[in-house]
Amino acid sequence: MKEVSVYDALGMVLAHDMTQIVPGEYKGSRFKKGHVIQHEDVEVMICMGKKRLYVFDKEETDVHEDDAARRIASAASGRGVLLRSAGEGKLELLAEYDGLLKIDTSLLSELIEQDDIMFATIHENQLVKAGEKLAGTRIIPLYVKEAVLATAEQVCEKGTLVEVLPLKSMKIGLVTTGSEVYTGKIRDGFGPVLDTKFKELGSQVVKQLFADDDEVMIAACINQLLEEGVDMIGVTGGMSVDPDDKTPTGIKLAGGEIVIYGTPVLPGAMFMLAYIGDVPVVGIPGCAMYSKISIFDLVVPRLLAGESLSKADIRKLAHGGLCRSCKLCTFPNCGFGKSY
Repeated sequence: MKEVSVYDALGMVLAHDMTQIVPGEYKGSRFKKGHVIQHEDVEVMICMGKKRLYVFDKEETDVHEDDAARRIASAASGRGVLLRSAGEGKLELLAEYDGLLKIDTSLLSELIEQDDIMFATIHENQLVKAGEKLAGTRIIPLYVKEAVLATAEQVCEKGTLVEVLPLKSMKIGLVTTGSEVYTGKIRDGFGPVLDTKFKELGSQVVKQLFADDDEVMIAACINQLLEEGVDMIGVTGGMSVDPDDKTPTGIKLAGGEIVIYGTPVLPGAMFMLAYIGDVPVVGIPGCAMYSKISIFDLVVPRLLAGESLSKADIRKLAHGGLCRSCKLCTFPNCGFGKSY
């Protein structure tokens, strides 16, 4: 930034707002910071009492904040992301449709290593609604070197920094275990709860089968659902350390390859994730029936978005994996499930 005579400022970039006052008529910003001074502006500025101005010492190749923000946002955006100007050099990234938000945090860290670039996001791996704000970006100065933007674009070319994955509409099969339910001693409470939860996520429970505490019967129910073409199987009613709970054994007997049994999340410690081929099998603990929010709400949306989760993915949930059971639940606008 430098100080120059208003007569020498033609073509230069104004470094500050200039307020004009016309008594009884007008008071407001006449020239905005970033305005390129034209010949016709000089007389107006003189009448405003401005003989000297502060201007930016801008090079020909420098890029204005508006153009810079759009280039960064465009490079960072993947599918399901819309761009919207927020004024004053800021640009927002919005969800184009409902889905699961994904943020490449390693790319984000690399992008903002450049001092002139600001890029902020909400947490990833949460469900977002169409029109919801996902991220915002701008450059810190009014103008930025072309080389800085070129580096930012090269960073974003390494992957997709921000995207929204649509949830697939899946056919869900349920296997509810437990002799007390199988024999009709008590009424099943899992089915209605899970039917509602899956409907809210755009999927449908197409069949629910009941099994005694017998691993062979549990495996047979799972195989029947697979033969009928379900996309995901939920097994309920027997996820605990009790020796008579045969659900984990039944899942293994049906051919399930266990990813994890026991997760660092409360509520949801006894959750199991397995795969039979490409079909995810989730062992759902009792907390999903009586807790409004649980491990179900952290893992199942990611499966519906087509993610194949590893043990490491689940274990990352330990940081942020404790639900505080607030009287007024604000999930997902809280720390539950936020792993960084």
